[in-house]
Amino acid sequence: MTPQTSPQQLYRYLEDRFACAQACTECARACAVRASLQEPDGSGGLDQVRRLGIMCAEVCDATCRVLSEESEQDLDGVRVHLEWCRSVCLDCAHAFDAQPGAESAAAACRACAAACTDFMATFV
Repeated sequence: MTPQTSPQQLYRYLEDRFACAQACTECARACAVRASLQEPDGSGGLDQVRRLGIMCAEVCDATCRVLSEESEQDLDGVRVHLEWCRSVCLDCAHAFDAQPGAESAAAACRACAAACTDFMATFV
């Protein structure tokens, strides 16, 4: 944010930042649960889905921590982190699409990707 940021822009920024952090938390939880349902010694395809779910949970958790920090942050660095999270979430959602019963986890991944995109749009 810049010194010329209006109160409305600041409010939207903070609101979208919170929504993104919340979506990251929900996605991390859904991915961790979904990954735990995959058999680690299963077929190669299931193992890949499990690993992607674990990675998505870790990336979302890290993103939530970055967004929760109170200190001044480099917006370019936050933007890169959000883009990474968005990309991993979309990859994970596509992997979950092929898994029976994974619809809610795929939806959480897509919601998180959308929240990251929306939050990045507030950067002025």
